[in-house]
Amino acid sequence: MRDLEELVDRLEQGDLPLEESLAAFERGVMLTRACQTALKEAEQKVEILLKKAGEAAVEDFTPDESKVG
Repeated sequence: MRDLEELVDRLEQGDLPLEESLAAFERGVMLTRACQTALKEAEQKVEILLKKAGEAAVEDFTPDESKVG
């Protein structure tokens, strides 16, 4: 995730040559996919653990973005 944030910062500065910008964008897409896969796997593990613990339903989670810093 940190690598992705750094890539976004570099791209937003706009001082990269086109070739480097394209390579950074491609890397960003790969990192985004990796993060999405890791998140999906974590969600599945939590769901399995809840089912094993006897919880019948999984509730939607709404993050408190005011605590994100």
